[in-house]
Amino acid sequence: MKSIKNKIKNEIIINKSRFITCIYKVNSINEIDEYLNKIKLDYKDATHYCYAYIIDGINKCSDDNEPSGTAGLPILNVLKNYDLNYVLCIVIRYFGGIKLGAGGLVRAYSNSVSKALENEQIYNLVQGKIIKVSFKYDNIKQIDYILKNTNIINKDYSEDITYTTEITNEEYNQIYDTLNNISNIEIIEEKKLSIP
Repeated sequence: MKSIKNKIKNEIIINKSRFITCIYKVNSINEIDEYLNKIKLDYKDATHYCYAYIIDGINKCSDDNEPSGTAGLPILNVLKNYDLNYVLCIVIRYFGGIKLGAGGLVRAYSNSVSKALENEQIYNLVQGKIIKVSFKYDNIKQIDYILKNTNIINKDYSEDITYTTEITNEEYNQIYDTLNNISNIEIIEEKKLSIP
């Protein structure tokens, strides 16, 4: 399985209709409504907000009042063809006055998603964790060195320093003993990470 790291956005025009594709990395189904609501606010006057998502083998799609099977399913099929996971793809359509027909809509939605993905970097998913590492100020250089190849999401400087970082299981196993000797480690979440 693969995924993306950053939001992808692309726009194409087909027979005067605008198709704006937004693809997001998502970790849970709870995030779907947040992104949909934001899109509907950002593109208030759009005609359709069609979407599909795949999260850990669970997938769903919506035609949002386009003819059945002409929007959501084509979006989902492109995501599946790219072997993606933990993704939400929303295609916003502004109707341009020319009807595309069922076949034309399937091609338009498929092409919109394919064009958005074709020049983007797609990463393999590996098992990983989000961990919190708390340590004394004296150990900052040592911890920075140990965690230099991980994705540090947050740094909190209070009485002690706390880093929240994404780390692969393999990296975690390699550095656990060293890290454990100089810090307090808390596993927050087991998850799949997109690793280049």
